Amino acid sequence: MATSAPAPPVFSPVTDTLAANRLGVPQVVFFVMSAATPLTVIAGVVTTAYGATGLLGLPAAFVAVGLLLALFSVSYVAMARKVGNCGAFYSYLARGLGRPAGVAGAWVALIAYNSLQIGLYGAIGAAASPLLEQWFGLTPPWWAIALLAWALTAMLGLLRVDVNGRLLAVLLLAEVAVIVVFSTADLLHPAGGTVSFTALSPGNLFGPGVGALLVLAVLGSVGFESAVVFSEESKNPQRTVPMATYLSVGLIAALYTVASWAMTVAVGPSRIVEVAREQGTEVIFTLAGTHLGATAATIGHTLFTTSIVAAMIAFHNTTSRYMYALGREGVLFRHWGRTSAATGSPHVASLTQSTLGLAVILAYALAGWDPLITLFYRGGTSGGLGVLLLIAATSIAVVVYFARNPSTETLWRRRIAPVTAMLALGVVVILALDNVDVLLGVQADHALVWAVPTAFAVAAGLGFGWGLILRTLQPQVYARIGLGAKAALASMPAAAVPNPRHGTTTGGDAATPAEELWR
Repeated sequence: MATSAPAPPVFSPVTDTLAANRLGVPQVVFFVMSAATPLTVIAGVVTTAYGATGLLGLPAAFVAVGLLLALFSVSYVAMARKVGNCGAFYSYLARGLGRPAGVAGAWVALIAYNSLQIGLYGAIGAAASPLLEQWFGLTPPWWAIALLAWALTAMLGLLRVDVNGRLLAVLLLAEVAVIVVFSTADLLHPAGGTVSFTALSPGNLFGPGVGALLVLAVLGSVGFESAVVFSEESKNPQRTVPMATYLSVGLIAALYTVASWAMTVAVGPSRIVEVAREQGTEVIFTLAGTHLGATAATIGHTLFTTSIVAAMIAFHNTTSRYMYALGREGVLFRHWGRTSAATGSPHVASLTQSTLGLAVILAYALAGWDPLITLFYRGGTSGGLGVLLLIAATSIAVVVYFARNPSTETLWRRRIAPVTAMLALGVVVILALDNVDVLLGVQADHALVWAVPTAFAVAAGLGFGWGLILRTLQPQVYARIGLGAKAALASMPAAAVPNPRHGTTTGGDAATPAEELWR
């Protein structure tokens, strides 16, 4: 009697794959630093921090935050060697704290990164309008400029990742060059004729606004974590991801520290708070016009605009890869897990992110809402707060992961650095939640003060619940959570998938495929 062949799985967990071996260390650094938007941070976040807190210690805060993020990166990139997944935080949380926690983190990440990316559309009009009026006498509405930037970002999201990387290289190098030139000019023209090191003193970190100061310094560095997102598309990711992460953290900290200090030197430590409150984002460009001439200021404004575009492109790529990771493993919409045969880009996820961005631009345009304050500043800051919460949660996941899987990592990488980073990030999160009103620029009794943290808590709770539902109703999908490209190992009949409620876990990296599936 002939036996029929077993029916194939209903869903192939890896429909397509991202294009491998396309990004080297420089290209990944360009993606990471473009997401950090150096010129936007220096023009906007730095002046906001001086004006909102009234403290001089921002340069010292950038040094402290740079050291903290470097400490976090020690175990972050060490775990990347064990967990290669473009889902980054999602996969880290799943492997460290359990699959439901991974899904919870994924939902928070989708909200946070979409807020960061889409929020930038609210800024591009304000940044580009003065230039268009100066050059061509045109005063288009903000949404027309936003739609042009959206179209460029959407188109690039469908192309090869290395094409995006080359464009970001040009934009970022020009951006960094102008920061260096402007900062040098500031230091060569000190107020009162004397270079003051007051702002670099650690003593200036202490004061009633130090919490907001440290949190703003962290939020200004958001993007450093995204090197892991491109691990599956990198050449020799075991080397590329660590090097790109450390280089990015070091360069970001150095640029921010020097530029924020140079600003105090040129204006004068005693006047920087007053000037920041009066001129806002124009401080750096006013100084450039004074020291280098009007043309230099115009170049600065132009690159300020292109820095926003570069950040749009970088965050779009990051967000679409989070969506791709969730679709590939069947956690959310499975079509997100498809890639273009021609370019290797996650084209379905990219189109989804672009559609969402278009909907928000049109909604703001039709409703007449303020794009700069509500969409860019508050939306972007809220997204940054979400990423900070994810970084803190990931620091816990890393500690737990290495406690269970000591592997061959040194004591420094698996215990000392991650535990220290976890404790420090916990303090930063507490300070952030205590200073939400300052971060969002609202009164202490404003609804956003509780609404933004609550939204992330609700998203995490719903994601955790969805993970539990998957465990019960779709054990094959549950088994793939956090495995990334290795999710193909989970293509087995449902009867062969171990019940996640029974058995014991294994403690090392040498687990069998079956053990790894339900751990």
